[in-house]
Amino acid sequence: MTVTAAPGATAAPTPPLAARAASVGGSPVRDILAVTARPEVINFAGGLPAPELFDAAGVAAAFQAVLTSTPGTALQYSTTEGEPALRAAIAARTAARGLPTDADDLLVTTGSQQGLSLLATVLVEPGDTVLVESPCYLAALQAFAFAGARVVPVPCDEEGIDPAALDELVATHRPKLLYTVPTFQNPTGRTLPAGRRAEIAAVAARRGLWIIEDDPYGELRFEGERVPWIATYPGAQDRTVLLGSFSKVMAPGLRLGWLRGPAALLRACAVAKQAADLHTPTVNQLAAARYLADNDLDAHVARVARAYGERRDAMLLGLADALPHGSSWVRPQGGMFVWATLPDGYDTAALLPEVVKHDVAYVPGAPFYAGEPDPATLRMCFVTQAPDEIAEGLRRLGGALVG
Repeated sequence: MTVTAAPGATAAPTPPLAARAASVGGSPVRDILAVTARPEVINFAGGLPAPELFDAAGVAAAFQAVLTSTPGTALQYSTTEGEPALRAAIAARTAARGLPTDADDLLVTTGSQQGLSLLATVLVEPGDTVLVESPCYLAALQAFAFAGARVVPVPCDEEGIDPAALDELVATHRPKLLYTVPTFQNPTGRTLPAGRRAEIAAVAARRGLWIIEDDPYGELRFEGERVPWIATYPGAQDRTVLLGSFSKVMAPGLRLGWLRGPAALLRACAVAKQAADLHTPTVNQLAAARYLADNDLDAHVARVARAYGERRDAMLLGLADALPHGSSWVRPQGGMFVWATLPDGYDTAALLPEVVKHDVAYVPGAPFYAGEPDPATLRMCFVTQAPDEIAEGLRRLGGALVG
């Protein structure tokens, strides 16, 4: 029997979106990038690696090699856990940096952002408490909010998380996990010292807490000595999930990341990934593995870091003239971002439309806070533009903020 609507009848509305989809907003950073897409705008708002520093020829050669030698494999479905050759290469790089790792300890993800989403799916029940840094990586706040978490900020200073404050919050709120970007943090650029990492590991072990240690920027060091991952400290080994990515050291368009964690958690994440995308693109994984086999990625990263260090210096050099008197900022030892705080009474979100009229842009700091925001804060990315463009961008910024 065919059922038809009566002539002139009004169709019933479609069911509403899930509450979690309706309650979570978009990304203010991406909204700003859309508004400032004009080519004349010097845009410090994004977190985009410098495209002229990509090893495009090396990546192209790697794709050509796998498509020529093993096209049937490269263009076929793969396992959810990831291509064995790539997992083995990532495991070797991780072990060489002080964290013993086998291929079976890893799950390849479609960017490390997917790893964060998978962890939110398998660890967080609606209403669970999640602890984050203050301020925090914006997309992590989105992932946890989408999972229905109650997100609580941990007090931080210029060196990052305060371990004593963390201990008190864990005792009070009994959270499921702590999320942290301890090295060249997004958005602040700060790095958590070794002593605090050891204290955080001890809190997690004593109180019963998962740690998600996100490390997309750690290889982009310009000065100072490398600090070991939290995952290497006593008490943290069985409860820390390390997220890594090729986005900042090879190319973000490959969408290749990984998750290192305990076996039971990896199995749960693999099941969640099967529901999301079955597996990360095979050809990208094989090309990355071939690139690692044929090229010296560490040497490439060193070249990129040198260039980024020069760009950081160019931004730091011009900040005093670009920002109002009484402003302060973090001097990062690596990574991609400078975090600045204007004097009391300034609101960087309210100021942004006038700043954009001067053909320059930053990201206001407020969206990065899980708790009460500081409206006088802002984030600027220093890696996308060359030093002369950075100097011109800061001149324009000074014209808008200082006059």
